[in-house]
Amino acid sequence: MSLFEDSRFQWRETYFVLFDAKNRPSSAAVKKALQELKAGLNINEATDSDDGNLEGMSLLSHIDSSGIDITYIEGDEVREQITELKKEFRGQALTAEEKAKFDRMLLCNARFDVFHFEEMGDSIDDDDGPLDPGTLLLVLARLAKLCHGVAVDPQSGGLL
Repeated sequence: MSLFEDSRFQWRETYFVLFDAKNRPSSAAVKKALQELKAGLNINEATDSDDGNLEGMSLLSHIDSSGIDITYIEGDEVREQITELKKEFRGQALTAEEKAKFDRMLLCNARFDVFHFEEMGDSIDDDDGPLDPGTLLLVLARLAKLCHGVAVDPQSGGLL
């Protein structure tokens, strides 16, 4: 079940991890990599393709009152997004590190959509303060490393 279907969670933002489909990790590899973070993540649900690769996963992080859905996408939608990102970066001065990520991004043909949710609790009066993106950033970095990809914040146009 996606966190979109859980009334205790409210979607806040979407990030992407772009990568070459040949580097698509197995569900078991993603679970292991996320457990190594020691970030108090609970894997709520995971779905695999027929060959054991990750299709989707829901994570809960009660420490920072958040949840994360991860979904695998490939094909035309990814190519179109890369074309749009290329236009957005045109004319921007990039550091050497950003340039390397940008060049790697241009070769990608798959992505993980990473949806960040705020845990609202069971009542409207529950407010534990602002949503903490700490776990989200750890997950993005770990996914990008695992699949030799590039994490992207489309709201800021930044390469993470």
